[in-house]
Amino acid sequence: MKRFLILAIFAAIGLPGASLSGQNIPFTAETFLGLPPNIHLGEVAGVATNSRGEIFVYTRTGNPTVTIGTARTVSHGGSRLFQFSSNGIYMRELGTGAYGLLFAQQVRVDPQDNIWIVDRLANQVVSFDPNGRIRMVFGRKPEAMTIPTAPPPEPGTPPAPGRGSGAGTAGESFSRPTDVAWDSQGNIYVSDGYGNARIAKYTPEGRWIMNWGERGTEQGQFTTPHGIAIDAQDNVYVADRGNERIQVFDTQGNFQRQITGVGAPSAICISPPPNQRLFVSNSNPTDNIDVAGEIYVLSLDGRVLGQFGRAGKLPGEFGTVNAIDCRNAPQLLIGEVGNWRVQRVRLDM
Repeated sequence: MKRFLILAIFAAIGLPGASLSGQNIPFTAETFLGLPPNIHLGEVAGVATNSRGEIFVYTRTGNPTVTIGTARTVSHGGSRLFQFSSNGIYMRELGTGAYGLLFAQQVRVDPQDNIWIVDRLANQVVSFDPNGRIRMVFGRKPEAMTIPTAPPPEPGTPPAPGRGSGAGTAGESFSRPTDVAWDSQGNIYVSDGYGNARIAKYTPEGRWIMNWGERGTEQGQFTTPHGIAIDAQDNVYVADRGNERIQVFDTQGNFQRQITGVGAPSAICISPPPNQRLFVSNSNPTDNIDVAGEIYVLSLDGRVLGQFGRAGKLPGEFGTVNAIDCRNAPQLLIGEVGNWRVQRVRLDM
């Protein structure tokens, strides 16, 4: 297994274009996943861990088929879901031949150790049980369906704050969804995403409850809601990447506050209680990638505690971070689309 380990000395000095609102955090970084000789990661869109520390990677391989034995060929649709031990040893592939693995966007693991993938091209969110069997499917492929407009309100009724034109309609019509999260009651939230600009909420059994949001720049509106995370108090954090902010809502979609000053947030993750932290990647900047690529660490009230990393291809640098797993913070797993890898990062904080 090829390993790279680097003490990120550059994290302790000033970086061009770095925010002055938080100190640079020293860290170490290594690539550690081992793969069979005939398997390659490709663009790592998602990385997540379960309660046993096992690692799941959802990746865009660009490899539509694989031959099993000498005759049987199974379609992968260009994306594959791999499972590794906590030490990075390859264990198995999940979802082989499944209908919806077309263009990986994200993978998450819920509190019951079910594995959830978000596929941007299939317009689907798929849940696997811990044994790797499909248990729930949200959305449909191949076409993206337009979400119908909600019925007009009664005359004189003001619009509800934070609600978009999709509110009150069925929630199955994703258009390039981006992420999934759960509240303390097990309700499911999907950020949807590139084509739509809304959050869809479902019961733990998968019954649609509501949508909120629409395209725009005002409070409760989104321009590419790219990530979603929920804290222990059931506050819902949405990485509103196109508007360069994180918006915070309650579970009914009511706007609470917003967080700015972290670039164009792409991947977000909230560490477990009691001392929860918000990790945010600025890996898809709107200006010059040479002066971006850092990952921020924030308190839940939006205060920047520090930052680490920069754009680049070397170990300890990052290339378009699309996923952060912070279950075991201050140890993190960072999934990179640009560099085709997962780095294990340990923060000195």
